[in-house]
Amino acid sequence: MTTKFLCLSTVVLLLAATRSPAAIPAAENLLPADTLAFFAVPDCAAARMAAKSSPAWMFWGDPAMRPFTDKLAAKWNEQFVEPLEHDLGIRVGNFTDLPQGQFTIAVTLNGLKSTHDDTPPGLLLLLDAKGRSDLLKTNLAVLMKKWTAAGRALRTEEIHGLAFTVVPLASNDFAGMMPKKAPVSELGAEPAKPEKPGEIYFTQFESLLVAGNSAKVVEPVAAHLTGGSVPALAEQAGFAADKLAQFREGPQYYGWFNGKTFLDLLSSQPTDGEEESSPFPGLSMNKILVSAGLSGIKSISFALREAPDGTTLKVHLTAPEAERTGLTKILALPPKDASVPQFVPADAVKFSRIRLDGKQTWAEIQKMVAGISPSGETGLNALINMANSLGQQKTPGFDIRNDLFGNLTDDIISYQKPSGDSPGELPEIFLIGVVNADTMINAVKMLTGIGNPQDSESKPREFLGHKIYSLGLKPTRTAGGGQPQALYVSSSGGYLAVSKDISILEEFLRNADGQNKALRDSPGLANAVQHLGGTGGGLFGYENQRETMRSAFKVARSSFTAEATAKAFPATRDWLDFSLLPDFDTVAKYFYLSAFAGSANADGLTFTAFTPRPPQLK
Repeated sequence: MTTKFLCLSTVVLLLAATRSPAAIPAAENLLPADTLAFFAVPDCAAARMAAKSSPAWMFWGDPAMRPFTDKLAAKWNEQFVEPLEHDLGIRVGNFTDLPQGQFTIAVTLNGLKSTHDDTPPGLLLLLDAKGRSDLLKTNLAVLMKKWTAAGRALRTEEIHGLAFTVVPLASNDFAGMMPKKAPVSELGAEPAKPEKPGEIYFTQFESLLVAGNSAKVVEPVAAHLTGGSVPALAEQAGFAADKLAQFREGPQYYGWFNGKTFLDLLSSQPTDGEEESSPFPGLSMNKILVSAGLSGIKSISFALREAPDGTTLKVHLTAPEAERTGLTKILALPPKDASVPQFVPADAVKFSRIRLDGKQTWAEIQKMVAGISPSGETGLNALINMANSLGQQKTPGFDIRNDLFGNLTDDIISYQKPSGDSPGELPEIFLIGVVNADTMINAVKMLTGIGNPQDSESKPREFLGHKIYSLGLKPTRTAGGGQPQALYVSSSGGYLAVSKDISILEEFLRNADGQNKALRDSPGLANAVQHLGGTGGGLFGYENQRETMRSAFKVARSSFTAEATAKAFPATRDWLDFSLLPDFDTVAKYFYLSAFAGSANADGLTFTAFTPRPPQLK
């Protein structure tokens, strides 16, 4: 009896195992090999829970923000959600809670070989409802019934054993969301043909919804789900390397972009006839991409992780060291210290430091210009020679190449702090590492004099043993006429100091000895630096989000009245009513600080940002 019972139990368990749905594969195992870019949420249920406890979500949902957010949401629904529901006969609310597993949106080549092809790129959607599979099935059935009743001629196509419903789109679908432009034809040419309405292919496989804009787009996914052997994105060497390096430790959101394929499409050459008729003969997209160094970018990936102690975003550009030129070579910073110097005051609300080699940057810029267009290089040299000629009238021997570009070192610092005179404004100072400060100041004086020849340079003012130069700039236009502007320039500790605000410049000169209360000692900064892996990668930045948002609230509430908003943002004049924003102190607890860092290795360039959870929300 016991033996029979064990045998029967084993059979039942085996049958249950064979009938239970298998786990839906990860996005990269379903997406076709020609995927150009994709964004994925691998676990929507977990991501939704993490998002609802995030400071940004809590801030947006705070009762004090309700008047502002309700008006914005009402306009969003009116402009986008309601037209979508009308055109497709759906209720968006019936689908928003369906994603429980993965949610993926992808763009594929779909046979596209050049930007001149008429073939549209492929669009693909994957949505895993997991335990809500029956609800997904019900919603789709209701949707198809509505479409049929509305006169849409639905049909069914079988692809790798899966029955796909094909929905033809009308030419006026989504017109309320994205108005279509009338076809434009060149003079003497045949009238342009109107765009052919597209189609939507969709099916449900177990708990997974698969939707795309053509049979060719959904065919590889269907093959992967039914045991086919067509190539998948996961098998591509470039993506596999990025996945191993960038998508570890379970990010809540991640994405990938095939830079090489996209740039190859952009650099596809037109026919000879097209090139000859170009208004810029000899200036091809391929030359621009190669000379700028963008052709060396193989891929771009990002991963965002929500954790109890904060949010981390990592962006990586795969650009092998041996292939870097132009911008990628400039941005591949050396592993040098980019920490906050002692002289930066504790009340600075923004700070950045980049160890950019000025001489190398200038040399690469010249190469870029020459590679893109020989005439561009000629024009650049002509401008430099003209500046030298004008400068030598005051200073014999002046040479902008040596006095300005050749005088740069590898350190650029900037920081901002609140203004006591104008609440909401954040004056900024730039500190540029130089070899000879006097020579650099003279070069800056020459350049500002060329840009504003009417200005008569004033004599420098002595301040604590330093000279402060006031250089006139072109006045800014205001309603009351021209507003005079000045650039204040000085030097200390190997830095050229430049600012439009005299008070922040004087404070730098006063605190250059590092005896002030420093930003680097601020609470929370050391913890943020630790999460970023240090400041030795050549790039570091910091923001006191609480104070920058306080300034933003002040500016929005005082400057962007209903009339001003309508004038500055006519397209969204009915959306953003900044007068409805609450007093900032009521929502200040949702903001704290953020920091970012950058580095480079033989594989590529990495940018990391970390936003710790505000102490008041822990």
